[in-house]
Amino acid sequence: MSNSQSSCKVAALYHFAIVVDPAAIRRDILEQCEKHGLKGTILLAPEGINGTIAGSPSGIDATISYLQSLPQFAGLEVKYSSASEMPFLRMKVRLKKEIVTMGVDGIDPARAKGKYVDPLDWNALTADPDTVIIDTRNTYEVAIGSFEGAINPQTESFRDFPAWFDAFAKELQEKSDKQLKIAMFCTGGIRCEKATAYVKSLGFDDVHHLKGGILKYLENVPEEQSRWNGNCFLFDQRVAVGHGLKESDYDQCHACRMPLNVEERASEQYIPGEACPHCYAERSDEQRARYRERQRQVEKAAKEGRQHLGTT
Repeated sequence: MSNSQSSCKVAALYHFAIVVDPAAIRRDILEQCEKHGLKGTILLAPEGINGTIAGSPSGIDATISYLQSLPQFAGLEVKYSSASEMPFLRMKVRLKKEIVTMGVDGIDPARAKGKYVDPLDWNALTADPDTVIIDTRNTYEVAIGSFEGAINPQTESFRDFPAWFDAFAKELQEKSDKQLKIAMFCTGGIRCEKATAYVKSLGFDDVHHLKGGILKYLENVPEEQSRWNGNCFLFDQRVAVGHGLKESDYDQCHACRMPLNVEERASEQYIPGEACPHCYAERSDEQRARYRERQRQVEKAAKEGRQHLGTT
């Protein structure tokens, strides 16, 4: 499972597009990934493609070229990084209703989304006092980093965003008679792009989203010029990265999903796989026993030189 940092390349990709028959291309995409020894997950839906894959640089490059050769994915957005170990166990290509689940019918990010903002132009936009900056990620992601002045909706999942914004829109209309700019961001760009389509459907016109997301910003904007504070949470075994996409010293609580720094892992309330300072008092004995058994299985797999399925 292990690769050196220079040999394991990670590609986070997505593109909103009209895909008439996702099932018709699923097998070809899976075969392409397997041919090059890649691992990770790709989601296909009528609204587009989304996923993260890892493997050799040549295998990643060949697969991305193949995906971009498909007419509906010619504008594929890709963010590259490296990993000290292979962050995934298997290669999966799944069919879904949505490539990022919002749960609202009629939203069309392929044809009705906000304006892209290049990472190098993000600072100027968000420094404007008439810009409302919204973090579209989940609470546990925001906990370890966000942009200066960004609003945290404190959502537990992306499904919660529409209801939050409905209430927030009323606040905006009551507090200001100006035509405010709305700027949204997320990890790789996909959630904020879909969020702009929802916001525009409510009648807001001056809506923007960070192209390539936080990852592209951290890759392209020098740290001394950055308006980003902290680290960026990832949905793989790296847990988090900082400026320059360098892996950060975080682990994750497998009970509540919160990222944990060195101090939190040193706490008496941190029990690997079972609890952490964020959730220690919130879990029942039955839940704790279930987490404890899961951790026992993970440790057993590690001793045997294999990776437990539940860790990917």
